Amino acid sequence: MSHYGEGDLILYYYGEGRRRHDIERHLDACPACAATYRDISSTLAMVDVPAVPERGDQYGLEVWQRIRHRLPEPQQDVWSKHSAGPGRAAWTELATWWRRLVERTFRADRLAILAAAATIAIVAFVAGRFWSTPSKPAATITATQAPDGGSLPGLRQRILIGSVADHLDRSERMLTDIMNASVPGDISAEQRWAEDLLTTSRLYRQDAVDIGERSVANVLDDLERSLIEIVHSPSQVTAADLDAMRRRIDAAALLFKVRVMSNELQEREGTRSAGDASPRTSTRKTS
Repeated sequence: MSHYGEGDLILYYYGEGRRRHDIERHLDACPACAATYRDISSTLAMVDVPAVPERGDQYGLEVWQRIRHRLPEPQQDVWSKHSAGPGRAAWTELATWWRRLVERTFRADRLAILAAAATIAIVAFVAGRFWSTPSKPAATITATQAPDGGSLPGLRQRILIGSVADHLDRSERMLTDIMNASVPGDISAEQRWAEDLLTTSRLYRQDAVDIGERSVANVLDDLERSLIEIVHSPSQVTAADLDAMRRRIDAAALLFKVRVMSNELQEREGTRSAGDASPRTSTRKTS
């Protein structure tokens, strides 16, 4: 009769192994192996089984960072086909010119909207302070003066949320271009794009700090560090340079943070727009 070793009996104790039924029949028939198993069982019973740690909030992000480099490359799109030839430099310059034109146009539009909105708010405030009649009840005067305490900060926050959401969307596209850049290659176009984004990002970060949007400011701060690195990197990058840049972006989970914050701000902007569009009850009294 062949006997089972301690390794087989230990696996049997923990409910593992492939021959559990054979071992069970053997223990019933073999007193020596049964005595050995009792000694092993008593010893293992004194060992506390460690608890399995719970997965943290960053588990999904950690898994993504481990597998993203093993995923297949995306298929080449129409733009890549046109830009992957002798005219690549011309296409790149054209794309850079168009992006900068769109960004400056959007930036100018936002400044004009901000100035107009601030002017309207100031006019409404002045009118509420000086254009009042004795026949109005005190409740109406209080409602007229409410914008002094709430509208201007709320308006500034709303404009900042929409502007930062667009800024993060453009930054994500630029970082994606860096992650998918060919090596060795020229990233001067991406560097000019990053320089424009860096200037705007600093302004938005300071505004976010002023109105108490700490999470937005933290993401913008992480984004600025990568933008600075891209701006000050050599325009002609080698495979090693680009790989080091990509690893630092991955280590900071920058693309993930930018995408999540952009989606969150867009949802907040959409929620506020829906709230503003809902019908409001008039406070005017009819005589």
